[in-house]
Amino acid sequence: MSSWRGITSLSYSEIKELQNKRLYSFINTHVYPFSPFYRKIFDDNHIDPRKIQSREDLKRIPFISKTDLISKENPQKFKDFILQPDKEKIMQRWPKTKLLSVALNSMLHGRRMEDDLAREYRPIFMTFTTGTTNAPVAFMYSRYDLDNLYVSGARMVELFNIKGEERIMNLFPFAPHLAFWQTFLGAIEAGVFALSTGGGKVMGTEGNLTALLRMKPSAILGVPSYIYHLIRFAQEKGHDLSFLQKIVLGAAKVTCAYKQKLSDMLAAQGAKNVSIFGTYGFTEARCAWAECPTENHVSSGYHLYPDKEIFEIIDPATGEVKEDHEDGELVYTNLDARASVVLRYRTGDFVKGGIRHEPCPHCGRRTLLLSSDITRLSDNKDIQLSKVKGTLVNLSHFGEVLNDISQVSEWQLEIRKHKNDPYEVDEMVVYITCQNGANQSQLSQLIKDKLTGATEVSPNEIKFIPLEEMVKRLELETANKEKRILDIRPKV
Repeated sequence: MSSWRGITSLSYSEIKELQNKRLYSFINTHVYPFSPFYRKIFDDNHIDPRKIQSREDLKRIPFISKTDLISKENPQKFKDFILQPDKEKIMQRWPKTKLLSVALNSMLHGRRMEDDLAREYRPIFMTFTTGTTNAPVAFMYSRYDLDNLYVSGARMVELFNIKGEERIMNLFPFAPHLAFWQTFLGAIEAGVFALSTGGGKVMGTEGNLTALLRMKPSAILGVPSYIYHLIRFAQEKGHDLSFLQKIVLGAAKVTCAYKQKLSDMLAAQGAKNVSIFGTYGFTEARCAWAECPTENHVSSGYHLYPDKEIFEIIDPATGEVKEDHEDGELVYTNLDARASVVLRYRTGDFVKGGIRHEPCPHCGRRTLLLSSDITRLSDNKDIQLSKVKGTLVNLSHFGEVLNDISQVSEWQLEIRKHKNDPYEVDEMVVYITCQNGANQSQLSQLIKDKLTGATEVSPNEIKFIPLEEMVKRLELETANKEKRILDIRPKV
């Protein structure tokens, strides 16, 4: 496991040198010998694994995407991405120096070599993707991978500047999903006291608020919509939240305008100058990345772990690798994984501003920075939506617009067919719960104008509903993921 502080002080040329060495070792020692999927990919494409010696050589390897992980004919296809070593393969493929090192380490600690190898490779834990309609995809962890999850979590805690004497509350939904376990294990590794409530589905909002007021944590972590819901609930009850210093949000995009909206609500409850952090992660990476402390109107970008992964930014249409700071699709490659492994995995996420390698202007770390302006194109794929009213739209733009309007407390978008006839025209209805005192007529016009400007699609109807009804529609307190966008169009 690499020293985090050592990594954050490396120059860009040193980072590239480190990644080149790790890439060569990872592919030749672990991936090519033990991965059924990638061994076939390399052999079918006549790729000599020994020729993959630098990040630039990655272009020899074909891209993969979520479609490669899913097969209706073969539901167990995800297992092809799991490293599958056995004693014979290890003796044939590992260099003698590696074999000697493992054997010596086992003897020094009084263990059998087989036990150490099982700890390193055997799958013992899994998390799942959280697509809306696609079948969840399992990603496996060995004990080695769990150790990495501890490490990445602790790195995030350090990035948030959470000290050992502080207390944190983990409000992510309890489920086999990355966000909950990244937070849970990261707090343990960092030696910080944490209460993991399981979110609204487990304890309910009343239970979470009671625990929050008794525990008085300095930091809370959770899904943006549920954190906002809990803070608003506390405000309605007139509670003092002055003990809160940090809010960490994950599993959804967090804009600067949304941070300011949440900050204003917290300030009204006595929590002034709260640091609000966005995070980014995906199941296939088995870790998450975070922003460092900044003012709410700016984002540091996500601090990456260059000893653990290689990111590329590509042109989504041509696959051409882009330069620093350029826009494009994010592609991920493992450098330090053991159970499920992916190389050149196309995330389907479009990044404006790409990746930059200059030191962070806010904390000084030199970790490589990923722009936080990320559009999750996979969201569109998850609900299998291509056009609304004949116009190709990016659904994430609806959320960005509605989240940034200060008078909007909660929202839901429903896409349907006129009279529920599959051959009729599309209709779009926006459900809104607004702030007390908001002028509904003016707000309705503002929403229409902003949505039309951002998406070129105007809603057919805007319905204002009370908060209680909205909470039920969104399933904020009963589902692992709130139901923001509903596509209820009947199939032809």
